[in-house]
Amino acid sequence: MLEIAEVIPPKYSPVWKLAKQCGVDLAVAGLPFDSLQANERVSSLSALTRMKDEYEKGGYEIRVIESRPPLNLAKRGLEGRDAEIDVVCELLTNMGKLGIPVWCYEWMTDFNWVRTNMALPSRGGSVVTAFNVNDVPDSITSNPPISEEKLWETLEYFLRRVLPVAEKAGVKLSMHPDDPPITPIKGVSRIMRTVPNFQRLVDMLPSDYNTITLCQGNFTLMTDDLPKVIRGFGKKKISFVHFRDVEGVPTNFHETWHDAGKTDMLATMRAYKDIDFEGVLRPDHVPTVEGDSNENAGYSAFGRLYAIGYIRGLHEAVYSS
Repeated sequence: MLEIAEVIPPKYSPVWKLAKQCGVDLAVAGLPFDSLQANERVSSLSALTRMKDEYEKGGYEIRVIESRPPLNLAKRGLEGRDAEIDVVCELLTNMGKLGIPVWCYEWMTDFNWVRTNMALPSRGGSVVTAFNVNDVPDSITSNPPISEEKLWETLEYFLRRVLPVAEKAGVKLSMHPDDPPITPIKGVSRIMRTVPNFQRLVDMLPSDYNTITLCQGNFTLMTDDLPKVIRGFGKKKISFVHFRDVEGVPTNFHETWHDAGKTDMLATMRAYKDIDFEGVLRPDHVPTVEGDSNENAGYSAFGRLYAIGYIRGLHEAVYSS
């Protein structure tokens, strides 16, 4: 059954209490970059165990780790990539030992998700993030261009190394889409940006552990029928859900309140029930509202309260029937 989680940072913040007050007990965790001891890596069993213990003290069970050690050498196929991949293999092995079942990763080279406006006015004076391809600065990367063909090559190399480790550990690899789902951006190609490309990913190395993070904000920019896509990939290929919405097109869009975007959110919730999805869904990229800080745009504290309540309402409407 689909369960509701929240992204909870390893370092204590108000979200730790706010999410609990909303009835959320499941965490999408980070990695312990800020609490490493001598000779520890973020992938080490000792560091991950301490982190898990801290979450449990706060009343949270970790269901997903959504953070990555450095992987740009691996993505670009450069010298040193095997050392980066070794860290991922260690991470997956130790996640398995600790019973953490899903690792959310991505294949965005040089830079992660991109927005060109972090405070676009929205409903009632709230603010949201936005993207316009014409406003992306040249300074976003100093690296040379890279082709889609090269990224597919490096991704396959990576998966051939890590997928057997993930299978042995019992940890699902869950690929997040490119955000925004366009290519290229300042010469840097992006491959996880279309529904057929995600099908290519899961067909490349067929395995129950080669799966997808269904980030609705990105996928709804790839298709006009998101519930159909959810049903098409199904329970075996979707291992994690980001529940959010947008308005616009891939080259020019903005985030929205969860009830104000282009997607029929009730229909997507029904689709997860129809495929008997088993895993967690978390709200994502919430507006910043009155009285809260926009320092971490998209992840402010108070906006999550509305998102969690909205999702709980949809969940009850669909699953109680």
